[in-house]
Amino acid sequence: MLSTLRSWGPVVVMGLLAALLLAGFAPAILAENPKPVIKQVPPSRTSAASGAEMFKAYCAVCHGIDAKGNGPAVPALKTAPGDMTLLAKQNGGKFPELRVFNAIRGEVGVAAHGSREMPIWGTVFQDMNRSDTAQTPLRIRNLTKYIESLQQK
Repeated sequence: MLSTLRSWGPVVVMGLLAALLLAGFAPAILAENPKPVIKQVPPSRTSAASGAEMFKAYCAVCHGIDAKGNGPAVPALKTAPGDMTLLAKQNGGKFPELRVFNAIRGEVGVAAHGSREMPIWGTVFQDMNRSDTAQTPLRIRNLTKYIESLQQK
């Protein structure tokens, strides 16, 4: 019996060491990399006349300052935003102004967004300017024009 215990001793010790080692690393192995969460905050006020200012304030967090779909919130999105500088190129060389206007307003879904991850800015702009209803279409138009100005030639 003593000889059997001696022959199994190293195996038991190695097994215990392996179990302890795995137990120590188990939390790191089992922990999933949680998806980052986008902190939602009320939109800041910007000039309705400045498409560039609105883009930086409202769009760049997802689309990136350069509109190429590389904003800091991308890791938290289900679907990465597309390169907005290619909209004209992807539309036969013509910027799809009405489609962009309607996407910002929230009237059409954008397939690249998957679910409705993109805020419906038309509603947000209406809420910002309840006393001046002309501001909402002006904001959307100027934002659309700014996106048009970003198109690759």
